[in-house]
This record gives sequence, structure tokens and C-alpha cells, in this order.
Amino acid sequence: MRIVDAHHHLWDPRVREYPWMAGNEVLNRPRVVDDLRAAIAGTGVTGTVVVQAASTDEETDWLVELAESTPEIVGVVGWVALEAGGVGDRLAELVGRSGFVRGIRHPAQDEADHDWLARPSVVKGVRAVGDAGLVYDLLIKRPESAAAETLVRALPDVQFVVDHAAKPGIAEGEWEQWHTALAALAAHENVTCKVSGLVTEASHTGWREQGIPRYIEAVLELFGADRCMFGSDWPVSLLAATYGEVVDLARSATASLSEGERDAVFGGTAARAYGLGA
Repeated sequence: MRIVDAHHHLWDPRVREYPWMAGNEVLNRPRVVDDLRAAIAGTGVTGTVVVQAASTDEETDWLVELAESTPEIVGVVGWVALEAGGVGDRLAELVGRSGFVRGIRHPAQDEADHDWLARPSVVKGVRAVGDAGLVYDLLIKRPESAAAETLVRALPDVQFVVDHAAKPGIAEGEWEQWHTALAALAAHENVTCKVSGLVTEASHTGWREQGIPRYIEAVLELFGADRCMFGSDWPVSLLAATYGEVVDLARSATASLSEGERDAVFGGTAARAYGLGA
């Protein structure tokens, strides 16, 4: 099976700061293209979407440069200052410079204001993202889900992708509240969802026993395979599992799907949602 990994990162803490990984021995080290190639070797992954890990224009510019020189990278989800006055100009610059830029993301989960995504200034910024022909990635947990649904409802012409299935608290056994919040987002046809990042929402040492396939099956039921896409969340996933283990988990959890449905999850949805290769 040919696989598109719709969500991974690259970073180099020697060059720029990533405050969220400070002090973490697994994460706080360079993870560059050669490391990615070693990770995907033998897994069936033939294309990837690299996603921002720092909220800076400089990192986004670096990711675009990497995409332009790395055949494996087929798309970039970068960052822009959504509330800045020049957001439209910055988006036009990115789109004009490179066809690899396919989406924008801001880590709303890290904002002190859980309603940040519903702020008029943010809604205006995300509208500009859609006007530029780009997708907006929602990095949220349950506290931000209501604001995310407000944003999605306000912008029906913008395409959204929920990262990491909205990060269910698998380690704590969270289910009902997560499922209800995700269902509200799934009710909007302009929203797709990444089956990604779940091993690190479970116990890092005991994720195999915590019923992750149940969560994947719920995502597939809510969105349908044609609105779900696989992502590794590498190298964050290394906190719990190897790249190959993440791929194997996704394959196992989707084994009962039809061939067409698996093709959607492992590449078709990402290609359509992000316009990869367009």
C-alpha cells in the first residue's frame, strides 16, 4: 500500500527555539530530512505533509525550502499571524512563492483563552486562509472544541482539518465528552480529521493496552473514510512508539475497511483535502 503521511514535523533546536519541547530528551534534538527518510524506510510511505512546530514565519519559510528540495515532502502546513493586519499579504506571498504550501495552523490548544478560535479577529484571519485557497488545521483539545465548531460554522466555505482527532484523553479513559465534541465538528461537511497523534494521548509505555483502535473506529464512524486521513505525528510519536509501530497500528485498526476506504484514509483524503499535486 502506498501511503501519504498527512502529519509529521521536522525541526532543528540548534537553529531556532521550540519552547514546548525544552528539557525533553527525546524531542529536543534535531529531526531533519535524513531522519525522516530513515523513519519511513520500509513502511510504504511515499509522500508526506510537514506541519509547523513553531509559531514563526521563519520556521514556515524553512519548511517551504525543505519541501522544494525533498521529493518525499508533497505539502506544507505552515503558520501565519492570523490576527495581524498583513495576514492577507503574507498568505499571498507564501502561495505565490511555492505550490507546496497547502495549509495553515496555529496551536489553539496552547492559548490561555479556550475561545480564541471564535475571536472575530481570528475568524477574519482564517477567512483569509480560505480565500488564499488554503486549508486550516485545527490543533485543539476538548476545551477548545466549542470555539472550533463556532469557527467552522461561521466559515462554511473554508476547508478544515482536525489534527489528532482532537486529542482524546486516552490515558484517562476520556470518551463521552470527546466523542460528543468531535461529533459536532464531524457534522460539518467542510471538516476532515486526521487519524494521528493517538499513541501519545495514551500511556506512553502502555498504549497497546488502552484501546486506541476503539478511538480510531469512532473517528471513522463519525467522519467516514473519505474524510479521514492517516498521519504519524512523527517525531512527537517517538515519545511512545516507533514510526513503524504507528503505521502498523493504523493498518490494523482499519483492516476491516474496504480497499477503497483504506486508500482514502492512507492517501486519497489527504490528496483531495490539501490539493496535493495540484
